[in-house]
Amino acid sequence: MDLQDELDELIDSPYDVYSRLRDTSPVRRIAGPNGDPAWIVTRYADVRAALADPRLSLNKKYALEGAYRGFSLPPALDANLLNMDPPDHTRIRRLVGRAFTAHRVEQLRSPIRETADRLLDSLGSHGSTDLIAAYAGPLPIVIICELLGIPDDRRPDFRAWTDALVAPDPGRPHAAKEAVVAMLGFFAELLAHKREQPGADLLSDLIRVRDTDGDHLSEDELTSLAFLILFAGYENTVQLIGNAVLALLRHPEQLAALRRDTSKLPAAVEEFARYEGPALLAIRRFPTEDMAIGGVTVPAGETVLVSLSAANRDPARFADPDRLDLERDAGGHLALGHGIHYCLGAPLARAETEIALAALLDRFKVIEPAQEDSQWRPSMRARGLLTLPVTYST
Repeated sequence: MDLQDELDELIDSPYDVYSRLRDTSPVRRIAGPNGDPAWIVTRYADVRAALADPRLSLNKKYALEGAYRGFSLPPALDANLLNMDPPDHTRIRRLVGRAFTAHRVEQLRSPIRETADRLLDSLGSHGSTDLIAAYAGPLPIVIICELLGIPDDRRPDFRAWTDALVAPDPGRPHAAKEAVVAMLGFFAELLAHKREQPGADLLSDLIRVRDTDGDHLSEDELTSLAFLILFAGYENTVQLIGNAVLALLRHPEQLAALRRDTSKLPAAVEEFARYEGPALLAIRRFPTEDMAIGGVTVPAGETVLVSLSAANRDPARFADPDRLDLERDAGGHLALGHGIHYCLGAPLARAETEIALAALLDRFKVIEPAQEDSQWRPSMRARGLLTLPVTYST
C-alpha cells in the first residue's frame, strides 16, 4: 500500500488504521493530509509525551522543505497560537486566557441554555431535521460571536469557511483560497469597526491591549488571534456536540441511562470526547533536533502528527476502548490536547456540549436516526459530521 492509499484509508476508516498501526508500527511514515510525507504517532504513552515535549515545535520555521506544514494562510491569519512556541505562545495565551476561565464560562451557561432553547423552539414539537445545520452548528457560532462581540448582521457563513479549510471539496479546488480571502477581509473590517465602536467584549479588550501597548500584541497577532478563537471555538464544539448525539443514537441503552440521570452529563461529555473526539490529529509539529519517539528516530524538521483519537482508543490506557461506556472514568483522555498547547477553549466546549445535550434531552422524549444516513467530513484531521438527520417528538 503506497502513501496515498494509506491517506485514503485514514480518511475512510481511521480507527481501523489506528488499531493496526498501534499494534505493528506505532511511529511510522504516512502521507499527510495534502499527500506530503509525515510521521504519525498512535500509542497513548507516546502521544501524551509528544504533546508535552518542547523539542516538538509548532513553529513552521523548523520545517524541512517539502514537509507537510498544515494550512497555507497569509501572515495576518497565520501568526496564531497554533504556530507558536514560548515565549510568544506564553505571552499571547496569557492575554486571552481570562476569557475562558471557569468563572467566565460559568457566566456563559445561562446564555448558552437560552440559545439552545431558542434553537429547539424553532424545530417545533415533532418532525425531522439535520441536527448539525439546525442545532449543533448554530449554537457555538452564536456563543463565540457573542464572546467576541460580533453583531448579528456581521456574522457570515462560518461553517462554509471552516468546511472549505478542514475538508476541502474536490469539486471546488479554489474554495479554500476563497475562504481565506473572505475571512481576511471580514476580520479587517471587523477590527476597524471595533476600533471605532468598542464594546464590552473580548475583541474590544484585545484591541485596547494592542493599541495601548504594541509590544504585547502585533496587528497580525491580533487578527490571527480573532481568527483562531472564532475558527476553533466553532469547529471543536460543533463536532463534539454532533459526535455525542450520534454516539447516543447508536447506543440507545446509553441514551436511556442518561435520560434517567442527567446529573451524569459532565462525566458523559468526557467519555464522548474520548470515544469520538472532535480532532483525529493534533496540530502538526516539527522536531528541532533528531529525536526518538516510541523507539523510532525522527529527523529534525520532518512533520510529526500525533493522533489524539488513536491514543484515546489505546487498550493499554482504556479498557475495551472501542466501547462507549458512560460509566467509564475517561479522565486523562487527550481529545482536547495536553501540555502548554492544551485547548484554550476546552472549558467552554465542555459547557456548550453538556448544555446542548441537556436541552435536547429535556425537550424531546424521542430522538431517533432518520432513514437518511449521517455523513462524516472527508478529513484526516477533523472528526465531525456534515449532516446528522434525525426525527424527534416531545
